[in-house]
Amino acid sequence: MIKHTYERIGETLWEETLENGLRVYVFPKPDFGKCYAFFATRYGGMDTRFQLNGQWLDTPMGIAHYLEHKMFDTPDGGNALQKLSATGASPNAFTSSAITGYHFECTDLFWENLRTLLEFVSVPYFTEESVQKEQGIIGQEIRMMEDNPNRQSYRLLLEALYQHHPIRNSVAGSVESIAQITADTLYHCHEAFYTPSNMVLCVAGNVDPERVCAMAREILPKEAKSAIPRDHGADEPREVFQQESSKVMAVAAPLFQVGIKIQPAEDGASQFCQKLLGDLVCEALMGSSSPLYSRLYTQGVINGSFYCCYMEYPGCAFLVAGGESKSPETVRDAILEEAARVVREGLDDGLFTRLKKAAYGSFVRSLNSFENLCVEQAQGYFDGQDPWTFPKVYDSITREDAEAFVRTWFRPEQTTLVVIRPEEEAQ
Repeated sequence: MIKHTYERIGETLWEETLENGLRVYVFPKPDFGKCYAFFATRYGGMDTRFQLNGQWLDTPMGIAHYLEHKMFDTPDGGNALQKLSATGASPNAFTSSAITGYHFECTDLFWENLRTLLEFVSVPYFTEESVQKEQGIIGQEIRMMEDNPNRQSYRLLLEALYQHHPIRNSVAGSVESIAQITADTLYHCHEAFYTPSNMVLCVAGNVDPERVCAMAREILPKEAKSAIPRDHGADEPREVFQQESSKVMAVAAPLFQVGIKIQPAEDGASQFCQKLLGDLVCEALMGSSSPLYSRLYTQGVINGSFYCCYMEYPGCAFLVAGGESKSPETVRDAILEEAARVVREGLDDGLFTRLKKAAYGSFVRSLNSFENLCVEQAQGYFDGQDPWTFPKVYDSITREDAEAFVRTWFRPEQTTLVVIRPEEEAQ
């Protein structure tokens, strides 16, 4: 195994690529009693069209999330989630637009739990009866999401930002789309994406890295497979698909999201730098320490629900700011006006320096979480990034970089506003 030592953050990482292509990362934590394991595949809600065995397959929206649910079924009629919980572990799973991850945390019986995790994720078991039964459960989950104003505003945002990219797809799908899912389709998706060469295993705790690799070698398939071609749609134009979109729901005050469409950087290292820079720009331009935030808050245009952040997925990136406001259009216009002012006058150097130090400190504090360590490492691996180089990246980012970022991306044609409006406004 290869040992990486990150002296500035006090972390040690062991890395190995197995013969089947699985990448394994282990963070040794000899002074801790708990352990955490994260087993993930680079397969998410956006991966609905792909090539398997020389043929292109179009699968229903929501199938990656559906597959995550069904993976806990075992051939003996049991459920892996219950098996892990019976040992005292805390297991769970999630599906995002880009990845699906299975994980557990425990203080005892780590090796037994790791064996369970590797076995049930690598060996699918579905029947048509069990697949159809799951439709009711996931259908209820989808309806709850459709009744959630915050989730609906985010869905509207993605649909307004992008015309072709499958980031527009709902990760859970729709009641209509999941009705098309069959056991055979799930097996095809598992065959395509749940292969070790498309996966990563990350562990943190008082464990032997070599033993983690040995167990993975014993349980998982032995052969490496070629990467599966994926189709993420036609090239996106620089401008947004729709500059405004709205929906009426049962909310007390309008919920809004302002999106700024960004062109993603070309390679992993550049993407990581752009991600850290994008978050800094958000904070400097409209974060809680910014002059814009203070002015809008004092005027009552925004309240404590206001937030902003940078988001990225394979093939797309964007900034988003949102919250409650009686005048969402005023917030959007104020953001663009503040961006124009920054282009003319520049950012306050003292504010930018303080924000950069605060962001660095927040990243360091996040390393106290075993979950954050493992998920960040897995995501970094899939994106071709080394997240633990963040000290050097922060060192390299300048105020001029942030100003250039604002100058490049904060333009009306790359901006969209989506609003969830109260029912009384539609009357």
